[in-house]
Amino acid sequence: MAAMKPAMLFLALGLTLPARADDASRLVAATLGHTPLLRDLQSLTDEIGGRPTGSEANRRAVEWGLARFKEAGLEGRAERFTMPSLWLERRATARFAGSAAFEAPAVAMPFSAATPAAGAAAPVVDGGHGTEADFKRLGVTAKGAFVLVETGELVDLEGLFREYAEAAEIERRAFAADVAGVAYMASRPRGLLYRHNVSIGPKNTRPMLIVERESAQRALRFLRSGRPLTLTATIEVEGGKPYEAANVVADVRGSEKPDEVVLIGAHLDSWDLGTGALDNGCNVALVLDIARQIQSLGLKPRRTIRFVLWNGEEQGMIGSWEYAKAHAAELDRHVMASSYDIGSGRISGFLTNGRPELDAVIERALVPVAGLGPFAQAPDPVVGTDNYDFMMEGVANLVANQESANYGPNYHAGSDTFDKVDTRQLKQNTAIAAAVTWGFANADVTWRRQTRAEIQALVDGTTLKDQMIGMDLYDVWVSGQRGRKK
Repeated sequence: MAAMKPAMLFLALGLTLPARADDASRLVAATLGHTPLLRDLQSLTDEIGGRPTGSEANRRAVEWGLARFKEAGLEGRAERFTMPSLWLERRATARFAGSAAFEAPAVAMPFSAATPAAGAAAPVVDGGHGTEADFKRLGVTAKGAFVLVETGELVDLEGLFREYAEAAEIERRAFAADVAGVAYMASRPRGLLYRHNVSIGPKNTRPMLIVERESAQRALRFLRSGRPLTLTATIEVEGGKPYEAANVVADVRGSEKPDEVVLIGAHLDSWDLGTGALDNGCNVALVLDIARQIQSLGLKPRRTIRFVLWNGEEQGMIGSWEYAKAHAAELDRHVMASSYDIGSGRISGFLTNGRPELDAVIERALVPVAGLGPFAQAPDPVVGTDNYDFMMEGVANLVANQESANYGPNYHAGSDTFDKVDTRQLKQNTAIAAAVTWGFANADVTWRRQTRAEIQALVDGTTLKDQMIGMDLYDVWVSGQRGRKK
């Protein structure tokens, strides 16, 4: 069947294309038409693959991003910065011995400590689900042991957020008990492995593992029948030293207010077990495609639209933090910064991160894509992607709120590959993101950058503080090392 023309697709989706389409509708129609969106995604994921910051693949991805912006007719630039601590796994193994002897497929958690070449061996104790009661039950037996933590099976996005929050608490208890290390039962079945950061990041000094679910269940059956085991973990890591990385940045200059910036970004880096398609290659392709269509149509926004492919996101949102520091003198003129980072599930609205005054602009901007709704905005602040440092600097910011789809089970896993992306929905998400970006680039602004006191009120009055503590971000806010100073 011949490809559907953009205007035909516009009507088929229940959208209205005016007789003389305005710029927003033209942009939406173009993104819904035939574009190189999926070509870009396949190139990034299949050809370059997983892209941990600091890896050769990541350096190739930066050059790839620059080339894609150039192809779109934009002058991209690599804004270089220093990452604080390299961490790349080279090898990880886990072997149980004692009542039985068996190898267990395993991966190191990012910022796990390396072990001696012969491995680190210690008794294994049944950590239950890692609750306060579980560690009280273990008492002194946890000291110097590997604690094996049971997990529930992850099925959706809510479960993923819960898993992160619980892991921070589990690790706090484990470190206080002076364990030799922590081994988590993988929350994904059928041998699927993935990477979650150790909650305290580079400050960690212990071996930390994700063990194949079925092997971990086998080990727990021995322990729960009173039959002891030891675990020998072998983890080889390249890391420890600072190194250079880069964000990829390109601008469509504003026609009336070029010094004011509306920013749209997605992170270019990924972990390395899969090819980083849902997290976050699909949204990198989305950002590039919006830039390409604005340039191709010759559209002239009132404000400058800045497109950023972030780096270092998986290791603590370092690239966007470094951007905030490098562009500190401009942040008063950043009207809005948006982040797209939850795979290819349908965009159902936007998290406004304590800025409900943005709702009216969002709702007006979404009019050309109303047929792709319904949409609802939520004021909840969220920590864990590249909106964070803009929020903590008082800049108005958005995160696309997306339906769970298959994001959670494939998150950071070997299964995060091109075939998991809902390509039809990704096209529609691109149209939604384009409409919102264009809307903010041209809207009247009724808000301003918040002060530190206003940001502190958000921290104190919402779940933000707990989220920051869980990601080891609260102390650096209190000390003034990260976030707005006044």
